[in-house]
Amino acid sequence: MHRERLRRWLDTPRVRNAIIAVILFNAVLLGMETSPALMDRAGPLIVTLDRVCLGIFVVELLLKLYAFGGRFFRSGWNLFDAVIVGISLVPGAQTLSVLRALRILRLLRVISVMPRLRRVVEGFVSALPGMASVFVLMGLVFYIGAVMATKLFGASFGEWFGSLPRSAYSLFQIMTLESWSMGIVRPVMEVYPLAWAFFVPFILLTTFAVVNLLVGLIVNSMQDAHAEESNAATDAYRDEVLDRLRQIEARLEQTDTARDRT
Repeated sequence: MHRERLRRWLDTPRVRNAIIAVILFNAVLLGMETSPALMDRAGPLIVTLDRVCLGIFVVELLLKLYAFGGRFFRSGWNLFDAVIVGISLVPGAQTLSVLRALRILRLLRVISVMPRLRRVVEGFVSALPGMASVFVLMGLVFYIGAVMATKLFGASFGEWFGSLPRSAYSLFQIMTLESWSMGIVRPVMEVYPLAWAFFVPFILLTTFAVVNLLVGLIVNSMQDAHAEESNAATDAYRDEVLDRLRQIEARLEQTDTARDRT
Protein backbone atom coordinates (compact mmCIF):
# COMPACT_ATOMS: atom_id res chain seq x y z
CA MET A 1 0.00 0.00 0.00
CA HIS A 2 2.79 2.40 0.92
CA ARG A 3 4.63 1.57 -2.30
CA GLU A 4 1.54 2.25 -4.37
CA ARG A 5 1.10 5.66 -2.74
CA LEU A 6 4.78 6.43 -3.26
CA ARG A 7 4.54 5.45 -6.93
CA ARG A 8 1.58 7.75 -7.45
CA TRP A 9 3.34 10.56 -5.59
CA LEU A 10 6.52 10.21 -7.66
CA ASP A 11 4.44 10.37 -10.84
CA THR A 12 2.62 13.57 -9.91
CA PRO A 13 3.31 16.69 -12.01
CA ARG A 14 4.51 18.54 -8.91
CA VAL A 15 7.29 16.03 -8.25
CA ARG A 16 8.27 15.81 -11.92
CA ASN A 17 8.43 19.60 -12.22
CA ALA A 18 10.52 19.80 -9.04
CA ILE A 19 13.01 17.27 -10.44
CA ILE A 20 13.17 19.19 -13.73
CA ALA A 21 13.89 22.39 -11.77
CA VAL A 22 16.71 20.66 -9.87
CA ILE A 23 18.17 19.28 -13.13
CA LEU A 24 18.17 22.71 -14.78
CA PHE A 25 19.59 24.36 -11.65
CA ASN A 26 22.32 21.74 -11.51
CA ALA A 27 23.13 22.35 -15.17
CA VAL A 28 23.59 26.06 -14.40
CA LEU A 29 25.91 25.16 -11.52
CA LEU A 30 28.01 22.90 -13.73
CA GLY A 31 28.28 25.72 -16.25
CA MET A 32 29.35 28.13 -13.51
CA GLU A 33 32.15 25.73 -12.54
CA THR A 34 33.77 26.42 -15.92
CA SER A 35 34.33 30.07 -14.96
CA PRO A 36 37.55 30.60 -12.95
CA ALA A 37 36.31 34.00 -11.78
CA LEU A 38 33.09 32.55 -10.34
CA MET A 39 34.94 29.66 -8.73
CA ASP A 40 37.35 32.08 -7.05
CA ARG A 41 34.44 34.08 -5.63
CA ALA A 42 31.92 31.38 -4.74
CA GLY A 43 33.64 28.08 -5.42
CA PRO A 44 32.75 26.34 -2.12
CA LEU A 45 29.10 27.41 -2.37
CA ILE A 46 28.81 26.17 -5.96
CA VAL A 47 30.38 22.81 -5.07
CA THR A 48 28.09 22.45 -2.05
CA LEU A 49 24.98 23.19 -4.09
CA ASP A 50 26.15 20.72 -6.71
CA ARG A 51 26.46 18.00 -4.08
CA VAL A 52 22.99 18.87 -2.75
CA CYS A 53 21.56 18.39 -6.24
CA LEU A 54 23.38 15.08 -6.54
CA GLY A 55 21.96 14.05 -3.16
CA ILE A 56 18.43 14.86 -4.38
CA PHE A 57 18.97 12.69 -7.46
CA VAL A 58 20.23 9.80 -5.34
CA VAL A 59 17.26 10.07 -2.97
CA GLU A 60 14.88 10.12 -5.94
CA LEU A 61 16.41 6.95 -7.37
CA LEU A 62 16.27 5.22 -3.98
CA LEU A 63 12.60 6.15 -3.60
CA LYS A 64 11.87 4.80 -7.07
CA LEU A 65 13.77 1.62 -6.29
CA TYR A 66 11.69 1.12 -3.14
CA ALA A 67 8.41 2.04 -4.85
CA PHE A 68 8.84 -0.14 -7.91
CA GLY A 69 10.95 -2.94 -6.46
CA GLY A 70 12.23 -5.32 -9.14
CA ARG A 71 10.22 -3.53 -11.79
CA PHE A 72 12.62 -0.60 -11.45
CA PHE A 73 15.20 -2.48 -13.52
CA ARG A 74 12.69 -3.35 -16.25
CA SER A 75 12.44 0.28 -17.31
CA GLY A 76 15.17 1.47 -19.62
CA TRP A 77 14.63 5.05 -18.46
CA ASN A 78 15.23 4.09 -14.83
CA LEU A 79 18.47 2.39 -15.84
CA PHE A 80 19.38 5.47 -17.86
CA ASP A 81 18.87 7.68 -14.80
CA ALA A 82 20.87 5.29 -12.63
CA VAL A 83 23.83 5.35 -15.03
CA ILE A 84 23.78 9.14 -15.36
CA VAL A 85 23.71 9.64 -11.58
CA GLY A 86 26.14 6.79 -10.99
CA ILE A 87 28.81 8.52 -13.08
CA SER A 88 28.91 11.31 -10.51
CA LEU A 89 29.26 8.79 -7.68
CA VAL A 90 32.33 7.10 -9.18
CA PRO A 91 35.40 7.61 -6.96
CA GLY A 92 37.53 10.37 -8.45
CA ALA A 93 34.63 12.07 -10.23
CA GLN A 94 35.46 15.30 -8.41
CA THR A 95 39.16 15.24 -9.38
CA LEU A 96 39.56 13.53 -12.77
CA SER A 97 38.80 16.03 -15.54
CA VAL A 98 37.11 13.44 -17.78
CA LEU A 99 34.72 12.28 -15.06
CA ARG A 100 34.04 15.87 -14.00
CA ALA A 101 33.14 16.74 -17.59
CA LEU A 102 30.77 13.77 -17.76
CA ARG A 103 28.73 15.20 -14.88
CA ILE A 104 27.00 17.50 -17.36
CA LEU A 105 25.27 14.36 -18.59
CA ARG A 106 22.90 14.87 -15.65
CA LEU A 107 21.13 17.37 -17.90
CA LEU A 108 20.05 14.43 -20.05
CA ARG A 109 17.79 13.35 -17.20
CA VAL A 110 15.36 15.94 -18.50
CA ILE A 111 14.63 13.44 -21.28
CA SER A 112 13.47 10.76 -18.87
CA VAL A 113 11.35 13.19 -16.86
CA MET A 114 9.57 14.96 -19.73
CA PRO A 115 7.20 12.68 -21.69
CA ARG A 116 7.48 14.68 -24.93
CA LEU A 117 11.26 14.46 -25.00
CA ARG A 118 10.98 10.78 -24.15
CA ARG A 119 8.70 10.31 -27.16
CA VAL A 120 11.26 11.96 -29.44
CA VAL A 121 14.07 9.69 -28.20
CA GLU A 122 11.89 6.58 -28.42
CA GLY A 123 10.99 7.50 -31.99
CA PHE A 124 14.66 7.95 -32.85
CA VAL A 125 15.62 4.63 -31.27
CA SER A 126 12.80 2.77 -33.04
CA ALA A 127 14.05 4.25 -36.32
CA LEU A 128 17.56 2.86 -35.88
CA PRO A 129 16.90 -0.51 -37.61
CA GLY A 130 15.61 1.27 -40.71
CA MET A 131 18.40 3.83 -40.50
CA ALA A 132 20.97 1.03 -40.54
CA SER A 133 19.94 0.11 -44.07
CA VAL A 134 20.16 3.75 -45.14
CA PHE A 135 23.62 4.06 -43.58
CA VAL A 136 24.75 0.98 -45.49
CA LEU A 137 23.46 2.56 -48.69
CA MET A 138 25.23 5.82 -47.87
CA GLY A 139 28.42 3.90 -47.11
CA LEU A 140 28.30 2.26 -50.53
CA VAL A 141 27.71 5.60 -52.22
CA PHE A 142 30.60 7.19 -50.32
CA TYR A 143 32.95 4.30 -51.07
CA ILE A 144 32.15 4.37 -54.78
CA GLY A 145 32.42 8.16 -54.85
CA ALA A 146 35.71 8.17 -52.93
CA VAL A 147 37.28 5.63 -55.30
CA MET A 148 36.13 7.58 -58.34
CA ALA A 149 37.27 10.93 -56.90
CA THR A 150 40.69 9.53 -56.04
CA LYS A 151 41.13 8.16 -59.55
CA LEU A 152 39.81 11.31 -61.24
CA PHE A 153 41.23 14.16 -59.16
CA GLY A 154 43.90 12.67 -56.89
CA ALA A 155 46.83 13.45 -59.20
CA SER A 156 46.17 17.21 -59.23
CA PHE A 157 44.50 17.67 -55.84
CA GLY A 158 46.31 15.32 -53.49
CA GLU A 159 45.35 17.34 -50.40
CA TRP A 160 41.65 16.65 -51.00
CA PHE A 161 41.60 13.48 -53.07
CA GLY A 162 45.08 11.98 -52.77
CA SER A 163 43.91 8.87 -50.92
CA LEU A 164 40.71 7.05 -50.16
CA PRO A 165 40.30 8.50 -46.62
CA ARG A 166 41.01 12.04 -47.87
CA SER A 167 38.51 11.65 -50.68
CA ALA A 168 35.88 10.30 -48.28
CA TYR A 169 36.40 13.23 -45.92
CA SER A 170 36.25 15.77 -48.76
CA LEU A 171 33.05 14.17 -50.07
CA PHE A 172 31.57 14.33 -46.57
CA GLN A 173 32.34 18.06 -46.51
CA ILE A 174 30.69 18.41 -49.90
CA MET A 175 27.63 16.48 -48.68
CA THR A 176 27.22 18.93 -45.79
CA LEU A 177 27.45 21.81 -48.31
CA GLU A 178 30.21 23.41 -46.21
CA SER A 179 32.30 25.53 -48.62
CA TRP A 180 31.75 22.88 -51.26
CA SER A 181 31.58 25.21 -54.25
CA MET A 182 34.21 27.91 -53.75
CA GLY A 183 36.33 25.75 -51.46
CA ILE A 184 36.59 22.51 -53.46
CA VAL A 185 34.50 22.14 -56.61
CA ARG A 186 35.38 25.37 -58.42
CA PRO A 187 39.15 24.94 -57.90
CA VAL A 188 38.82 21.38 -59.22
CA MET A 189 36.80 22.60 -62.23
CA GLU A 190 39.61 24.99 -63.16
CA VAL A 191 41.71 21.91 -63.94
CA TYR A 192 38.87 19.49 -64.80
CA PRO A 193 36.04 21.55 -66.40
CA LEU A 194 33.66 18.58 -66.45
CA ALA A 195 34.12 17.82 -62.73
CA TRP A 196 30.62 19.20 -62.09
CA ALA A 197 29.25 16.06 -63.77
CA PHE A 198 30.58 14.08 -60.80
CA PHE A 199 29.93 16.46 -57.89
CA VAL A 200 26.40 17.63 -58.74
CA PRO A 201 24.89 14.11 -58.95
CA PHE A 202 26.76 13.16 -55.77
CA ILE A 203 25.23 16.11 -53.90
CA LEU A 204 21.75 15.37 -55.25
CA LEU A 205 22.02 11.72 -54.23
CA THR A 206 23.49 12.15 -50.75
CA THR A 207 22.35 15.56 -49.48
CA PHE A 208 18.84 15.67 -50.89
CA ALA A 209 17.90 12.01 -51.27
CA VAL A 210 19.60 9.92 -48.60
CA VAL A 211 19.52 12.54 -45.83
CA ASN A 212 15.83 13.27 -46.45
CA LEU A 213 15.20 9.53 -46.34
CA LEU A 214 16.74 9.45 -42.86
CA VAL A 215 14.58 12.36 -41.75
CA GLY A 216 11.49 10.61 -43.10
CA LEU A 217 12.29 7.43 -41.18
CA ILE A 218 12.73 9.36 -37.93
CA VAL A 219 9.49 11.31 -38.43
CA ASN A 220 7.52 8.12 -39.16
CA SER A 221 8.96 6.42 -36.10
CA MET A 222 8.06 9.38 -33.91
CA GLN A 223 4.51 9.31 -35.25
CA ASP A 224 4.27 5.57 -34.55
CA ALA A 225 5.56 6.09 -31.01
CA HIS A 226 3.03 8.88 -30.45
CA ALA A 227 0.23 6.68 -31.79
CA GLU A 228 1.23 3.81 -29.50
CA GLU A 229 1.32 6.14 -26.50
CA SER A 230 -2.10 7.57 -27.41
CA ASN A 231 -3.55 4.08 -27.81
CA ALA A 232 -2.11 3.04 -24.46
CA ALA A 233 -3.60 6.10 -22.77
CA THR A 234 -6.97 5.42 -24.42
CA ASP A 235 -6.89 1.79 -23.28
CA ALA A 236 -6.00 2.80 -19.75
CA TYR A 237 -8.85 5.34 -19.66
CA ARG A 238 -11.29 2.77 -21.04
CA ASP A 239 -10.24 0.20 -18.45
CA GLU A 240 -10.65 2.80 -15.71
CA VAL A 241 -14.15 3.70 -16.92
CA LEU A 242 -15.17 0.04 -17.15
CA ASP A 243 -13.83 -0.58 -13.66
CA ARG A 244 -15.87 2.31 -12.30
CA LEU A 245 -18.98 1.01 -14.07
CA ARG A 246 -18.45 -2.40 -12.50
CA GLN A 247 -18.16 -0.79 -9.09
CA ILE A 248 -21.36 1.16 -9.67
CA GLU A 249 -23.17 -1.99 -10.79
CA ALA A 250 -21.93 -3.86 -7.74
CA ARG A 251 -23.19 -1.10 -5.45
CA LEU A 252 -26.57 -1.08 -7.20
CA GLU A 253 -26.85 -4.84 -6.80
CA GLN A 254 -25.99 -4.53 -3.12
CA THR A 255 -28.65 -1.84 -2.75
CA ASP A 256 -31.26 -3.96 -4.53
CA THR A 257 -30.38 -6.96 -2.40
CA ALA A 258 -30.72 -4.92 0.78
CA ARG A 259 -34.12 -3.65 -0.34
CA ASP A 260 -35.34 -7.15 -1.13
CA ARG A 261 -34.38 -8.30 2.32
CA THR A 262 -36.26 -5.49 3.95
